[in-house]
This record gives sequence, structure tokens and C-alpha cells, in this order.
Amino acid sequence: MTWGNQNTDEEAAAQLNLAWDMGVNFLDTAEIYPVPVSEATQGATDRAIGKWLKHSKRARDEVIIASKVAGYNERFTWLRGGPTRVTREQIHASVDASLKRLGVEHLDLLQIHWPDRYVPMFGTVAYDCSKERAGSVTFEEQARAMGELVSSGKIRAWGLSNETPLGVSQFVHAATAEGAPPPVSVQNSYSLLDRRDEVGLVEAMRHHGVAYLPYSPLSAGVLTGKYSGLSEPPESSRLQLFDSYFDRYASTCAPECVDCYKEIAFNHGISPAALAIAFCDSRPFVASTVIGATSTEQLEINLQGFGVKWTDELEAEIARIHNYYPDPWRMLVRGGG
Repeated sequence: MTWGNQNTDEEAAAQLNLAWDMGVNFLDTAEIYPVPVSEATQGATDRAIGKWLKHSKRARDEVIIASKVAGYNERFTWLRGGPTRVTREQIHASVDASLKRLGVEHLDLLQIHWPDRYVPMFGTVAYDCSKERAGSVTFEEQARAMGELVSSGKIRAWGLSNETPLGVSQFVHAATAEGAPPPVSVQNSYSLLDRRDEVGLVEAMRHHGVAYLPYSPLSAGVLTGKYSGLSEPPESSRLQLFDSYFDRYASTCAPECVDCYKEIAFNHGISPAALAIAFCDSRPFVASTVIGATSTEQLEINLQGFGVKWTDELEAEIARIHNYYPDPWRMLVRGGG
């Protein structure tokens, strides 16, 4: 999601080559990438991947490509000539444009990036009924469009992102009613600092046979420990690009919690990043963990997390910290009022 903004195409190719050599074959992109989202750079991440696919001469069936269609947004008028909505027409248009940028004939997985209806997301932790919108695209229309794309061969499967237990259940039922295949996955934010999906969503996914793809396992780099003790984020860092995120981090118990997890990592001879990724990968409901990096050095460190042997001792130590800091993003700094 940084390729085309923080990273050049050449840097993207270097990361892709390293990832491939270390066993990675699942690539996750989106029509709005890179972030921060802008009209000037939109689609650059897709084009970087497409360029790599062409020049690396990888067989198409060796690479799993997942993309996302944008959800409701009134500001992204430059994307399709008006507010982005998850209508049948916009879903089809999004896929056609993504295939062209990527230079491929099909997507292995198409995800609804965020819902057309109002849901609390991207750091919002409470449902606000006053923000509900009339006229949201029906679950049936969205499921029907996905079924059409599967039948046409343009996508192999479809999934959801930034979704709730209600949304998962409604989409499964809508797909059944429309004679379409059900969603196969949910990609949500999940990490040592944000385990809300363990309550509710995991149950819904298990009941409906839907896989979980956690993104942001490092909480925008916070769990690497590189922000510990800083009064402001470093230049060009993720938290510098999204300053409200750093303000939220600095005003809660998250830094204290991160320090505890750092100590566990060091005591076990692994990096904090490897611990955070290994935690996600060890969850029984996780199918694959989505990681990102802005350099090959970062990527190599992150990929080490998949080689960590998860033990009962690690599980117990993580549980001890989690019980003390069950929701660090919402807990105010102790003693800070």
C-alpha cells in the first residue's frame, strides 16, 4: 500500500523478489492504493505489481492476487465520477480497471474494502446510530454482482474487509438468496493491541466457514517499538503521515503495553515485530496474515515472524499482558486522568 508513494517501482520489485524467495505468493492490493489516498497516485500500487509480474515472468497461477473495491466515500469523486459506492455498476467498473492496471485476466480474491453502509472503523470503537445512512446498497445487490464476476471468470472468489459480525452473516445469507457463492474471507485490523474481533466476529466466521486475514499486525509499526519514548513520530514514518494516529497512541496506555511486549520478545531472542506477527499467525482462526514494509530490510525482519515457534510459554506471557491491558488503544495513560 506504499508502492507508488513512499516506494518506487524498483523498490517494490525488490521487495516482491525478496518476498517470493522467502515463500510469499499472496499479494494484497486495492484500487485506491497507495496511501495516503490521492488522485495523483491512485492505482500506482497496482501498476507496480503489474510491472513486476510482467518482468519477473512468474506464472500467473503461481501468484495469488487479492484486490479491493472502495466502499462508500463522498470525497473520492475522481475515482468513478462521483462518490464511491458498492453498487453493481461500480463493482464491475472497479474490477475492469484493476485488471487493466495489473495486466491480468482475473483476480483470485476481490474484497469490499469497507462497507457501503455506516459501520465504525479505522480507529472508531463505538457504534453511533446517528451516523446511519439511508439508501445503502443492499447486501443482495453486492452479492449478486460478486456472483456475476465469479461466473464471468474475472474473479475466483470474493471477500469482505473492515466488516462486522452482522455484515458477515448478512452477506452469507444474501449470497445464498441470490444463488451466488458466499464470501470466503474477512480482512480486518488485528494485532496484539487490537483484539476486538475475537469477540463476536470469530464466532460468526467459524459458523459461516469464512477465513480471517488480519491486516496491520504491527499496528502501523507501533509494535516494532520504534516509537517508544518519542514525543513525535519520525519523518516519513507511518505515524507521521497519519498524525492523529500518533496522538491517539501517545495519549493511551499503548506505549506501556508495547514496552511489555518488547520485553517478552527480547527475552525470547526475537524482534518485537517477529513476536507481533507470530502472534497473529498462531491464532487458530487466521488463514493468512497481511504484512507490509517500506524497505527490504523491514520486510526481511517481518517475514521472520512466520518462522517463530509458538509455545505455551509465549501464549501465557502474552495473556498476562493482555489481561492487564485488554484494550490499550482506549485506556488512558495510567495516572494521566
